[in-house]
Amino acid sequence: MSELTRLTIAGARDALRAGDLTAADLTEACLTEIEGADALNAFVHHTPDMARQQAAKADARLRSGDAPAMCGIPLGIKDLFCTKGVASQAASHILGGFKPEYESTVTAKLWEAGAVMLGKLNMDEFAMGSSNETSAYGDVVNPWRRNGTDTALTPGGSSGGSAAAVAADLCLAATGTDTGGSIRQPAAFTGITGLKPTYGRCSRWGIIAFASSLDQAGPMTKSVRDAAIMLQAMAGHDAKDSTSADIPVPDFEAALTGDIRGRKIGLPREYRMDGMPAEIEKLWATGAEMLRDAGAEVVDISLPHTKYALPTYYVIAPAEASSNLARYDGVRFGHRAKLSQGDGITEMYEKTRAEGFGAEVQRRVMVGTYVLSAGFYDAYYNKARKVRTLIKRDFEQVFADGIDAILTPATPSAAFGLGEMASADPVQMYLNDVFTVTVNLAGLPGISVPAGQDQRGLPLGLQLIGKPWEEGDLLNHALVLEQAAGFAARPDRWW
Repeated sequence: MSELTRLTIAGARDALRAGDLTAADLTEACLTEIEGADALNAFVHHTPDMARQQAAKADARLRSGDAPAMCGIPLGIKDLFCTKGVASQAASHILGGFKPEYESTVTAKLWEAGAVMLGKLNMDEFAMGSSNETSAYGDVVNPWRRNGTDTALTPGGSSGGSAAAVAADLCLAATGTDTGGSIRQPAAFTGITGLKPTYGRCSRWGIIAFASSLDQAGPMTKSVRDAAIMLQAMAGHDAKDSTSADIPVPDFEAALTGDIRGRKIGLPREYRMDGMPAEIEKLWATGAEMLRDAGAEVVDISLPHTKYALPTYYVIAPAEASSNLARYDGVRFGHRAKLSQGDGITEMYEKTRAEGFGAEVQRRVMVGTYVLSAGFYDAYYNKARKVRTLIKRDFEQVFADGIDAILTPATPSAAFGLGEMASADPVQMYLNDVFTVTVNLAGLPGISVPAGQDQRGLPLGLQLIGKPWEEGDLLNHALVLEQAAGFAARPDRWW
């Protein structure tokens, strides 16, 4: 493995600016690693020519002294982000062959900052999944293995390709999206850092929609400092996105003082679930002690409507998905089913969607259509919207009472084996989001930080939840946790 690909964004930035390294060399090192990592199935569309062109431009900017922090940094891009002239199909057969003629705002910002695109990353189909087992490209494999076994593990989802690529040092960082935990859960499963910003901090324009009131793009990186640097380049107001916040983007890296003395950290008692593994409970208590040792005050808090979060999420998210995915009908772009003689427009719609969507997407579209139907709209969708308001109000209340950040587990377990959750009951898979969905429902920023390992050597993460628009403060708390945990483990190379 090349030592260059093990660099952090911050380390590479400093070496590039000092002239100790070129963007071209760094890019070539990543491309070589990607070529040898087919077993992970993380990269699904390769763009080596584009990467080399962007690296050459980055080197020219570095020589001229006009070099933003992300200049020359090789990235992987989740297949949910539209990239001009490059296949962008949300890991779904229904978008097979789709190459957009436009660039998502987030990726456009990254290219303007001089970043380099290595290719597109695998994911759950339309970002619907917690294990990266619903992809049209096949499963992503976690680079981590349980001690003494070669069982293939999930990297989490839906940003599983992003998580696996960063953890395996195929790229220095990657973009992810988070609708109910799809950045934070895979980050925890692979021992990396994953940041879900405040809803509206990063533009959603050009990102293939799942649930429009929940989706948010964010960075998946090797460290908290890297997350701050990358978010700086991704964030900002976008007139093309009506939900994009027109507020200034602060210097997130400058907020990383490492000083949280006098800050108040909340531990929500509702997150102490029945049957929580002892390892998760112990890690949570250890994390609280780390923050206490750093000078923070740790107190118990109550978020009373937490128990309704999962059912609320799994009404609202499928409802919005049902509406968003109605556009995929075989008429304008993507897959179109072959029709039999006598078939009309209705048959074309039905056959195209039956062939193009996978089972999990079909399930969620059907659930969403049901809860939006005339007889059930008030009973399900309207009720879920009201409960969502109560969940948001819980957070507003604790922040108003002086809490600066909230510490919780990131996931209810370490990474599980591919196929182990493939039961007849999809609710078992949905429970993976139990600690993360509240953050999306309330529109808050949240971050997963690797903080330990389970008894089988797999990484475990802790989640910090912050106040809206206070990502800098959240990142500073995360930095303290990262430094105290001192997580330095890496997966043994087997691929």
